[in-house]
Amino acid sequence: MMKMAETAPHKEASSAITARGFLVGSAMSLLIAIGIPYGSMVIQGSRLGLSSATPAAFFLLFVLLLTLHVSLGALNRAWAFSRGELVTIFVMMAVATAIPTRGVIGMLLPMITGTFYYATPENQWADQVHPFLSGWMVVFDPEAVKAFYEGTQGSSSIPWHVWLGPLLRWFVFYAAFYATIISAISMLRRQWVDNERLVFPLAQVPLALIQDGDDGEKKILKPIFRNPVMWCGLLLPLFINSVNALHHYFNFIAPIVPSTSIEIFNRTATLGIRINFLMFGFAYFINSNIAFSLWFFYLLHVVQESLFSYVGIFNPEELGPWTGSGPVGAIMGHQMMGALIILVCYGLWTARPHLRDVFHKALTGDERIDDTQEILSYRASVVLFFAGIGIMGYWLWQSGIPAWIVPFFLFSTLVIFIGLARVIAEAGLPTVTPEMVPAGFVVSSVGVPALGPAGMVATGYTFVWAGDLLIFMTAPLANGLRLGSDLKGSRRGLFWAIVTAMLISLVASCWFMLHIAYRDGALNLHPQYFTGFAAYPSDFAAKKLATPTGPDLIGWLWTGFGALIMGGLMAARHYFIWWPFHPLGFAVSTGWVMNSIWFSIFLAWLIKITALKYGGPRTYALTRPFFIGVVIGQFVAAGLWLVIDGYTGMVGNSVPVY
Repeated sequence: MMKMAETAPHKEASSAITARGFLVGSAMSLLIAIGIPYGSMVIQGSRLGLSSATPAAFFLLFVLLLTLHVSLGALNRAWAFSRGELVTIFVMMAVATAIPTRGVIGMLLPMITGTFYYATPENQWADQVHPFLSGWMVVFDPEAVKAFYEGTQGSSSIPWHVWLGPLLRWFVFYAAFYATIISAISMLRRQWVDNERLVFPLAQVPLALIQDGDDGEKKILKPIFRNPVMWCGLLLPLFINSVNALHHYFNFIAPIVPSTSIEIFNRTATLGIRINFLMFGFAYFINSNIAFSLWFFYLLHVVQESLFSYVGIFNPEELGPWTGSGPVGAIMGHQMMGALIILVCYGLWTARPHLRDVFHKALTGDERIDDTQEILSYRASVVLFFAGIGIMGYWLWQSGIPAWIVPFFLFSTLVIFIGLARVIAEAGLPTVTPEMVPAGFVVSSVGVPALGPAGMVATGYTFVWAGDLLIFMTAPLANGLRLGSDLKGSRRGLFWAIVTAMLISLVASCWFMLHIAYRDGALNLHPQYFTGFAAYPSDFAAKKLATPTGPDLIGWLWTGFGALIMGGLMAARHYFIWWPFHPLGFAVSTGWVMNSIWFSIFLAWLIKITALKYGGPRTYALTRPFFIGVVIGQFVAAGLWLVIDGYTGMVGNSVPVY
């Protein structure tokens, strides 16, 4: 008894958030804030910030555990990082990864300058867009914009007097946006983790990396690194991606391309057959019913799309970038939006006892000891949520969106971000994209005349923060709070760790992107950002203003159709035990990224059900390290070759991360 009493405090302390973990996490966040833009824009290699799985965080955790952690432990076993420190470091790195390129800065800087640099007499932006543009949120100084895109002949002097005002205003918006989603995910954490016990497949890999042995003994090298099965899994993607990377150095080395595509249904659809190692690895941890539904509903979506094309069912709506287009693209976008609305609303309805408890404690201030397990008190969460919503709404109104449309815009935004976070928490997709973004949904729902010229231009600028969603902040937040659920004692320090990582990443990546742009010229960096994305807001607004469309009744009907099917699937799953289809499969089936990952989900599902059928849970447990290794191997290959390319000067040698 005495021995147990003596060891308990040590175990508790080992799981706490410490100043050392906070400092190391801050340093790694700074490294990510500089390294990701350098790798994406200068080396143009593996883009470690281009996935909601936050590749940079996984790669650096792997490196950290095999270098600094082992070195400290070798000097003194007590100096090795504790579980709480490793969780803190990983969560900070994951949050920091979601900012430098596609998450924030890579979209913000081009879009708030591109409308002036790319304005021509042919596109008529000077007449159609600029008079209705809120000047306080863009950089309009001609010389500063020209120098940003074309460089300053070796000088990297940044005209801060031009940039500081717009950047600070945008950072205020992002502070409100992040406050909203942090508080929302914090309020939902207990419902998702403790009550519904969602699997969080993406969190299974970092959990396995930091896990100590079953005997409780804290060894220097984590057990997963002593498992040969894990190393076999790691070597598979590492070998294939290394051969492909070497092809860029030596043409005589033939690349290995584990992908193909086939045309089906009289060439009305194309089916991708590709081994996506990230999805192949993560899918092994997904519930078998969900994994089956993911690939099944995607194939059903392909059939539906082909059938519509064949019989002539189409919707001519053009709703801008990142929203489905073409004959049936808008239909699929509306269908997915309807499904996400039901997914989120049903989830909130299911969570109503928990949410009642949250708001009761927020109003009464009744915070019990176990409530310190949340990163924020319930009162702080509620206050931050509504304060963030209020500031976001005010910003959108001041930018030009009519006040009565602002709540609708915020509703569609929260549906997409919380819905996709739920999908990642339950289905574990390393990358999931919507077929409809808020701008497209609002334009279709209320029409261009209701928005007016200023509202249409302001809607175009929402692409900065709610356009491309290859990476979005609710994903690392949801997985981070799941990892934090294993920490002992108060978790309030994790909130400040997250805020610090966000601040470091925002400021450092913004400075670095401006530095290299003024030094080398943004046009010499990644063209997708500074020639493509830079023109999206104004191009979208100008086209819609030139040919304004009213509210689309057909679009509303297709949204209702998606909601009806989703509701029916949820009801069937609730009332029929034998029902084999999970609604999440339908909700994400129309996202374009599914074409790249469905086959890997199918393959992992087939292996898993075979292992469970013929070997039982024990065989499944024994094979798990292999798939953990597959995931790690893909991240390691991407990070390793990015470092090698940085030293050799190779440009454009990219290992895929989604």
